[in-house]
Amino acid sequence: MPRSVAKALPPYDAATLERAALDYAARYATTRAKLAAYLRRKLRERGWDGDGPAPVEALVARFAERGYVDDRAFASARADALLRRGYGARRIGSALRAAGIDAETTEALRERIDDDAEAAALRYARRKRIGPFAARAADPAEKRRWIAAMARAGHPIELVLRLLQVDPDEVGVEP
Repeated sequence: MPRSVAKALPPYDAATLERAALDYAARYATTRAKLAAYLRRKLRERGWDGDGPAPVEALVARFAERGYVDDRAFASARADALLRRGYGARRIGSALRAAGIDAETTEALRERIDDDAEAAALRYARRKRIGPFAARAADPAEKRRWIAAMARAGHPIELVLRLLQVDPDEVGVEP
């Protein structure tokens, strides 16, 4: 039996565009940039049937003013989540930039991220069984892989090298 062709949805007008933005903001923790990108994508898919250009920026600004979208809260929550998973400052900064967080907001979180850098590196090493958390002593090739993994996770090389030299007894791990 042939598949039926999906009906083309009507283009957005001001009310339906605002409803789509409200649905998105209610469902997802988001930023101003991500909401604007979502609305532009939806407009490309279905078109605009209003007077003048689509009011994407005005709609995003109104949502931010009302508190539906809060870049600072999003950035703080995302940074905390990544720190808990053991990621470093570079990786957190990259994730925040990808989410559309501006440099000023990211810089406001820098002190908190830097304060938790060592603990985050330990959490990552424990999760990935790297360094003092490994089941056995590593050969040079495996140490290079550990260093690369820690670097990809956003940790500075000085911290990584220091962590790899930590004795398992110092962190309370059975060898």
